[in-house]
Amino acid sequence: MFLGTGGDSNGYRQQCSSSEKRSKRERIRRGSRRSRIRDESRNIHEVEQHRASGQRERPPCTGFDMAYFHSYSHLGIHEEMIKDRVRTETYRAAISQHQNSIAGKVVVDVGCGTGILAIFCALAGAKRVYAVDASDIAVQANEVVKANNLSETVIVLHGRVEDVEIDEEVDVIISEWMGYMLLYESMLGSVISARDRWLKPGGLILPSYATLYMAPVTHSDRYSESIDFWRNVYGIDMSAMLPLAKQCAFEEPCVETITGENVLTWPHVVKYVDCYTITSQELESVNTRFKFKSMMRAPLHGFAFWFDVEFSGPVNKDTASLLNGFSDNCSLDNCQRKKRTNPNEALILSTAPEDPPTHWQQTMIYFYDPIAVEQDQLIEGSVTLSQSKENARFMNIHLEYVCGGRSFVKESVMR
Repeated sequence: MFLGTGGDSNGYRQQCSSSEKRSKRERIRRGSRRSRIRDESRNIHEVEQHRASGQRERPPCTGFDMAYFHSYSHLGIHEEMIKDRVRTETYRAAISQHQNSIAGKVVVDVGCGTGILAIFCALAGAKRVYAVDASDIAVQANEVVKANNLSETVIVLHGRVEDVEIDEEVDVIISEWMGYMLLYESMLGSVISARDRWLKPGGLILPSYATLYMAPVTHSDRYSESIDFWRNVYGIDMSAMLPLAKQCAFEEPCVETITGENVLTWPHVVKYVDCYTITSQELESVNTRFKFKSMMRAPLHGFAFWFDVEFSGPVNKDTASLLNGFSDNCSLDNCQRKKRTNPNEALILSTAPEDPPTHWQQTMIYFYDPIAVEQDQLIEGSVTLSQSKENARFMNIHLEYVCGGRSFVKESVMR
């Protein structure tokens, strides 16, 4: 691969053979980023990959990976993400805030898509930006770079981060790697790979930290719309449809927008991610125990998950230890929540129900039947999030909870 910095230097490298094109379903809901990936992965079987020659062992590129990359060749996904102003403006603000760490430095953009973040970094004065993407959108990203006269600064590399070669260390890694429920898609592994291969000691990673939250929710309107509707359809008793309706509506996680009024308690930290130290092995399975106290009397319809990410430098060990400790305790206290709203603190991109909506929305795990909850009643249990053995980009969710003296188990797959 040619990695020069002249106007015609943008390199391309296809690391896996192209899979056959498959028909697409129409986007049926706002959560198209997930639906594209799920559609592309349908009926894909893993193919054996031979390890590349050389000393460095590279993870295999499977048929599922190829389907994932192909899903991101569609412009609609990138349009949805770019039009998410909360997301895009926060990234641009973070680049501006850290301009002193970017100007004159070498940057790698992991999963560059259309190249917008790489271009933001170039405009902030980066000496060189490697924009890496395994999907065919990299071809259009290269044209965007040329059209903005940035070919001498931004080098588009068409291939997996795990496979492309960069012959120098980098000062900054930037990536929009977060999936629904933070960890869906398993793209953080590519950021870890880039960090371990190229990042200089003391280098900057944007975003730097991420926190996944969960909380019990009530959502009577949603339940009525999907389930109670069948009890009386134009005067006809269709309650025989209820079991099927519950399965169709609530078997899999739902990506949708709720508000703070739906949330019954303070949230619990499921996982705190330090992008400077996290390992791929830690992402294979995440487990936490939770204990909530309902702040109101209401029907409990399920649990909501959301996340936020922070754009800052490495934290000290004491702070990291404190934040990791939240996962082993109950919920965030008021002091920690106030920290998020302090404008003098690090820049935060939040997908919380009380904050402006984003394309990530919130991820809902609904019960088939609501549970009556009294004020101050305890809701406790555990949740395990694990990468699917079928496809590591899918997420298995195992939820156990006790409420009102009754025990429940809910298992689902986010695919």
